[in-house]
Amino acid sequence: MAGFLRKFALERPVIFWSCVIGSIGPVMVWTVPSIRRNYFGYKGIEQLPMTYPLPNRARNPPSGYED
Repeated sequence: MAGFLRKFALERPVIFWSCVIGSIGPVMVWTVPSIRRNYFGYKGIEQLPMTYPLPNRARNPPSGYED
């Protein structure tokens, strides 16, 4: 197996290294967020509001637009 990888890396380096980098990607999906949280203090983004805040006053219905 090692001989095949060595030969493939020497004969077709573009394909070999693209496969190596492409195989590292899924591993990084699971490891990078925990490293950022634990070692660099990343807090994440603030949650988006799900509703519009209503004012603390009496609500007057609009008038003058009836058909």
